[in-house]
Amino acid sequence: MIVPMRHLTLLCVAHEGARTLERLRGLGCVHLDLSNAESPEFASAREALTDAELAVRILAKAAKDARVAGLAPSDGAQFDSLKGDALVAAVIAADEARAGALAEVAELRRALQTYAPFGDFDPVLAASLKKKGLETTLVKVQGWRAGLASQPSASGGFAQLISAEGKTAYYSVVAPVGAAVEVPQGGEIVPMPAERTAATRARLAEAEGRADGVLAGLAAASSRVAAISDRYPELKDNIAFAAAEESLASQGEVAYIEGWMPEDSLPAVRAAAVSNGWGIAVREPRAGETPPTLIRPPKLFRPVAALFQGLGIAPAYNEADVSVPFMCYFSVFFAMLVGDGAYGAIFLALTLWGWRKTRPVEGHRPRVVRSWLTLMTVFSFATVVWGIISNTWFGASLPWCRDWASVKWLGDPSYKNMMFLCFTIGVSHLMIARVWSGVCLMNDRSCLAQFGWAGILLFMYLVTNSIVGIFSGVPTWGYWTLGVSLFLVFGFTLRGSELKSRGIELGMLPLNIMSALGDIISYVRLFAVGLASVQVAANFNNMAIGLMSKSDALWAKPLLAVALVLVLLFGHGLNILMAGLSILVHAVRLNTLEFSNHKGISWSGYAFSPFRRN
Repeated sequence: MIVPMRHLTLLCVAHEGARTLERLRGLGCVHLDLSNAESPEFASAREALTDAELAVRILAKAAKDARVAGLAPSDGAQFDSLKGDALVAAVIAADEARAGALAEVAELRRALQTYAPFGDFDPVLAASLKKKGLETTLVKVQGWRAGLASQPSASGGFAQLISAEGKTAYYSVVAPVGAAVEVPQGGEIVPMPAERTAATRARLAEAEGRADGVLAGLAAASSRVAAISDRYPELKDNIAFAAAEESLASQGEVAYIEGWMPEDSLPAVRAAAVSNGWGIAVREPRAGETPPTLIRPPKLFRPVAALFQGLGIAPAYNEADVSVPFMCYFSVFFAMLVGDGAYGAIFLALTLWGWRKTRPVEGHRPRVVRSWLTLMTVFSFATVVWGIISNTWFGASLPWCRDWASVKWLGDPSYKNMMFLCFTIGVSHLMIARVWSGVCLMNDRSCLAQFGWAGILLFMYLVTNSIVGIFSGVPTWGYWTLGVSLFLVFGFTLRGSELKSRGIELGMLPLNIMSALGDIISYVRLFAVGLASVQVAANFNNMAIGLMSKSDALWAKPLLAVALVLVLLFGHGLNILMAGLSILVHAVRLNTLEFSNHKGISWSGYAFSPFRRN
C-alpha cells in the first residue's frame, strides 16, 4: 500500500531552532523539502562531503599508480595522526603538491626536448660573448642533408653544426652583434634557454623524485580510506541538517518548518510536541500538492522497494502500489530472459556467499543489503526452476531429463508452445492491471470501462495466437467478448458532462485498442531473448569442443584443453553479462511501461525520505 501522508507545520521558539531540528531528526519520520538549499552552511557541508569523496579517489588512484610505477609505499606517518577533515585536507594538499611537481616535470621535459640536441649549452657564456661583440644564435634546420657541415656564415660569423637527428640539424651561429643571421630554408631560430642543459636535467630529476615521494606517501596512506569513507553518513547528515536549518523560517520570536509525515507517525509527533513545547498543525494534502510516496508492501514483498530505489522510480502519491505483481512477474521475466538454470545456480551461489559475507550490524544486516540479497535469492531460485523445467544448463541439456513433459512441451521445434506461454504471461499481466483498476473504481461507473479493457485484451490475446498459428482462428465467444467490451469502453469511459472537455479520448480509443495487440505481442521478447541466450551458450560450447579435434598430437592436448576452458569462460561470462543487460532493458520495460500503462502508473512520484540520521 501507499501510506497516507499528512502535511505538518511545526512551530518552536526561534532561538531553539537548532535544538528542535536535532530532536526532529531523532524522530526520523518527517520528510522535509531540502532540495533548494543555498546557504553558506549548506555549501560548506556539501563541500566537506565532496572533499572526502575526492580524497578517497586520490588515495585509491595513488595506490594503483604506485603499483604501476613499481614504487614501494613509503612512510606515511604524516597522515597517521590526522583524522576527519584534517586527514582529508592533508590528502588533497599532497595531491596538489604532486600535481605541481608533475607540471614542473612536464615543463622541464619540454625544455630538454628543445635544448638537449644543442648539448650542454651555457647561456651565461653566450651572454659574456655578447658583451665582447659576438652574439650566439641557436638554429634548428628541418630537411637537413648529410654532408652540410660547419661553415662560415654569410653575415661574417661562423655556423657550427652541433648535432643531427634524422633530417633535422642543430647549429649555433656566432656573428657580430647586430649582424643579420642568415637562416637556411626550413630553418628556425630557437630562443635562448634559461639555464644550462645539465642544470635542467638536475631540476628534472629533483622534481621527479619529489613527485614519486608524494605518490609513495599517498600510497602508504591508502590504508586510511576506510577512515574517510566511514564518515560519509555523518557528512550527509551535516548536509541535510544545514539544509533543514535554511528551511526553518522565522517570524519574530517564532520559527516554523513544514514537511510531510506518514499518517501513522502522528501519535509519535504529537508526543514529541508535548514534551518539547512545539506547536503543530496537521492537515490532509490539498488539491495540487504532491506529497512524497512511501510504499509499504506486504512483508513478503517488501524487498522490492530496494529495486524501486535502485531504478530510481516511485509511483505518484495518488497512484497504486504495484509491488506485489511487479516482484512476481519480474521474477518470471528474470528467469526466462536469463534462460539457463546453470547461470541461475551461479547467481544463487554468489547470493548465498553474499549472505555469509555481509556483516550484520548489531545483530542485523542493513535493510537495503538484506533486501537486495533477498531479491537475488528469489530471482536466482526462479532461474534454477526455469532451468529444471526447460532442461537448459550452460546451453546444453541433461540426457536423463529430455523425456520430461515440461521439457518436451517447451522444446517444441516450431516454438509455438513457447510463444503461447509468453502471450499467456503477457495477457495475464495486463488483465491484472485492468481488473485491478476496475475493482478500485467499483463505486464509479468507469469501472465498467476497465472491465471492458480486460475483455479487449483477452480478444487481442486470441488474435495474437491466431496470427502465429497457435490457434486455428478466433473462437465465436471471442467476438462476443469483443463486442461487449467495446460497448463498455465506449459507453463508460467518460460521463456525458466530460464529452466536451475530454471527448478527444474517445477519438483515440481505436488507436489504443490496436496498441493493446502490440502490448501482448511485445511479451514474445521473453522467448526471443531467452532463446538467443541459450543459442549463444550452445555455440560457444560447440566452438570449445571443436578445438579438441584440431590435433591428435598428445603434446597439443593440454594446450587445447586450456584453450577450451578459456573459450567457455569467455563465452559464458559474456552471455551472463548480456543476460544482465537484457533484464535491465526488457524485464524493467514490461513492468514499468506495458503493465504500468494499463494500470495507470506514471512513476512520476518521488520517494519518501525522512529527515533522520544516516
